[in-house]
Amino acid sequence: MVNVSQVLTRWRADAQVGDQITTWRSTPARPASLVDFPADLHPALHDALKAANIHALYSHQFQAWAQIRAGNSVVIVTGTASGKSLCYQLPVLNELLRDENSRALFLFPTKALAQDQLESLHKLWSRLPLDVQAGGFPAAVYDGDTPASQRSSIRKTSHIVLSNPDMLHTGILPHHALWAEFFQNLRYIVLDELHIYRGIFGSHVANVLRRLKRITRFYGSSPQFILTSATIANPQAHAERITAQRVRLIDQDGSGKGPRHFLFYNPPLVDESLGLRRSALLESVRLADDLLAYDIQTVLFGRTRRTVELVLTYLRQQSGASDNSVRDKVRGYRGGYLPNLRREIEAGLRSGQVRAVVATNALELGMDIGGMEASILIGYPGSIAAAWQQAGRAGRGQEVSAAILVATADPLDQYLCRHPDYFFDRSPEQALINPENPLILLDHLRCAAFELPFIQGENYGDLSADQLGEYLEFLINEGVLHTSNGRYFWMADSYPAQKVSLRSASPETVVLQVVDESGKLSVIGEVEANRAAWLVHSGAVYLHEAQSYSVRNLDLENGTARLIAEQNDYYTEPRGNVTVSLVELTASHPVVGGCKHQGEILVTHQIIGFRKLRWYTHEMLGFENLDLPPSELLTTGYWVSLSEQTVNDLRLAGLWRNEPNNYGPDWPRLTELVRSRDGYRCQVCGKPESQRAHDVHHKIPLRAFAQVGGPPPYLMANRLENLVTLCSDCHHRAETAVRVRSGLAGLGYALGHIAPLFLMCDPGDLSVHSDPQSPLAEGQPSVLIYDQIPAGIGFSQRLYEIHSDLLKGALDLVASCSCSDGCPSCVGPGGENGLGGRQETLAILRCLTAQPAQAPSADAAATNQ
Repeated sequence: MVNVSQVLTRWRADAQVGDQITTWRSTPARPASLVDFPADLHPALHDALKAANIHALYSHQFQAWAQIRAGNSVVIVTGTASGKSLCYQLPVLNELLRDENSRALFLFPTKALAQDQLESLHKLWSRLPLDVQAGGFPAAVYDGDTPASQRSSIRKTSHIVLSNPDMLHTGILPHHALWAEFFQNLRYIVLDELHIYRGIFGSHVANVLRRLKRITRFYGSSPQFILTSATIANPQAHAERITAQRVRLIDQDGSGKGPRHFLFYNPPLVDESLGLRRSALLESVRLADDLLAYDIQTVLFGRTRRTVELVLTYLRQQSGASDNSVRDKVRGYRGGYLPNLRREIEAGLRSGQVRAVVATNALELGMDIGGMEASILIGYPGSIAAAWQQAGRAGRGQEVSAAILVATADPLDQYLCRHPDYFFDRSPEQALINPENPLILLDHLRCAAFELPFIQGENYGDLSADQLGEYLEFLINEGVLHTSNGRYFWMADSYPAQKVSLRSASPETVVLQVVDESGKLSVIGEVEANRAAWLVHSGAVYLHEAQSYSVRNLDLENGTARLIAEQNDYYTEPRGNVTVSLVELTASHPVVGGCKHQGEILVTHQIIGFRKLRWYTHEMLGFENLDLPPSELLTTGYWVSLSEQTVNDLRLAGLWRNEPNNYGPDWPRLTELVRSRDGYRCQVCGKPESQRAHDVHHKIPLRAFAQVGGPPPYLMANRLENLVTLCSDCHHRAETAVRVRSGLAGLGYALGHIAPLFLMCDPGDLSVHSDPQSPLAEGQPSVLIYDQIPAGIGFSQRLYEIHSDLLKGALDLVASCSCSDGCPSCVGPGGENGLGGRQETLAILRCLTAQPAQAPSADAAATNQ
């Protein structure tokens, strides 16, 4: 039987694979550190553990037991598959066996984890003596999937309730009177996967826990917290911030591990001058197919749902899609799948029937998915902590395991391939939350007031009584609270928790309905309402379990999307427009070459259409327009603007392409002449003009004729032989092929991709917008980076503070790239026949970092001729 080590040896010897492995780090096997069972462990649990073939505890499990039994709240930070669940299962069950009135609340970030833990608890309970089991299994899941008929019984009889923060927020706390006995006897609150609770989600959950503590105090209990986490830089501080109380840290992992290998694989260059590499998706499929050929169970992690479905489709086609046994062995796993499908896939992974699974970070968490031997990360997942967590899904037990990070063309991935020590030698990121974010805080103060009146002089989390009083006065003025005898009472008719989503997504969902040939409807999944316009707009191709569906209609008002199963030779990609306006300038300061700013902004985003892209080749087949309502985001941003002097210096050096196009005074006459010459038909697809006049396109871009001190470009560009009539779809494709990337756009691309490393946040937490005439900087060119979170979470302020380091990092990224004129790994690609803008971007960065701008090289100057 071939094992992982043999495959790795073959890869190292194979030039097609080995030459692309830029980094190979190995970790030797580590023996377990074991401790005898504690003396005060209940005898029934002692026997149950032995029945499960557990004869001693890992050292961290023993430490957790000792601290919890001493009455302390704890956070346990150890690796994947290190037995963290037993750290809280043992003390909770021990207390329950000694005090039948005690209660515990287990909170998990997903429903799937709660179900997984319920099964784990049941296995341990089933090994207890029969007389102990006679009272019935004491645990139950209470979440949105729990039937209404069972909920009353769970509230009254279950001693261990497994739920999630969302259900606690909307379904338990507002109805706490129904849970009076449970809260009176609540001894433990378990918060699993602490590292997940960061950013906006973590800030919300921190407030939910503050509300929970208010209610437990009301019922006379003071439960201990038991928190578990993957490795992050600030586990104790984060645990104390989220619970608003002191927590003890346990971070010495006593579990044993087998040998582990971590590889960085950079796909081969297909065009060295352009810096273009082979697709990371296709290379991941090739490596996974190799592992499957040797029957090595593998998990592949993709960053998005689209990536998961594309890779699943490719992998099945590679392995033989028509064979049902292959389809059963290779599965997808992501949000949007219905619960019964997810349970089926999880069971297949544990049994070993499923040999490969392509997943989003939904499988990154500590769910039991069996003994994976290899993990493939399709692109850097955005944080060091997430990368280690995904890598750790392979290697359960003492067997050899491997994790392979397949780099994409993303600058962050390429930066790590060139600087692997940054990844391996740096501690994982800090988890950041801001429970006092005004919008989040006010939402939860409304919920808390609905649940229990506030008392004058009361504290809330880290807020003093005076600070809390100011917020309560605001709510009085809002008309939802009134005060009487030192108490603040809820007086609105609304039920506030229903209107507050704990996650960045809205609480509403759009149900995906498939229409078959007979007109019968079936539901295959759901998407968040605020993402529906992106994923299931009319005309979109939606992928589910590698099956292709065409969206016929999106009804946002009724929360449904109608789809039909249809095999397409293309997939779709939405396109949108972004406009930004300044709400309030918080800070501004002159810097080298310009000015840095920070403030509150309003971002308006509207999806205007979508592209059709051919499978595998990604060739654009067409563009269709959409008419969808815009969405608005009020948030905070950091932006850097260029001074007029900097722009003039760049312009004189021939390194500024952001001037508006000047088509010349004769352009209207020329466009009519060209359209008439071409018979008012598109010269690519032959489509005749109808209601809208066709476009006139420059075969060689107008800006390619620009010369320093030379005549206006239109004098040469507007020659009739350089002009052609195109319909709007063909014009869009042609513009993409000859796109000229400006230095300002390149600067935005580089800054946006390097910023997550300095912030140690997920790239999805940020967005970038560049504007040559920015309203944020009195019309001066600027690049904006803003928080993708309402009201911001603090990233923009940090970028403002580290402005110089950020720009130096971007300069290093662009200057060290081996491409000639810009590529996806530095400033972004130009068109197929266009200009990339790397030299312009370098010139801007040098101006902003006090380095002199350099004149264009001879090759670049020749290109501009």
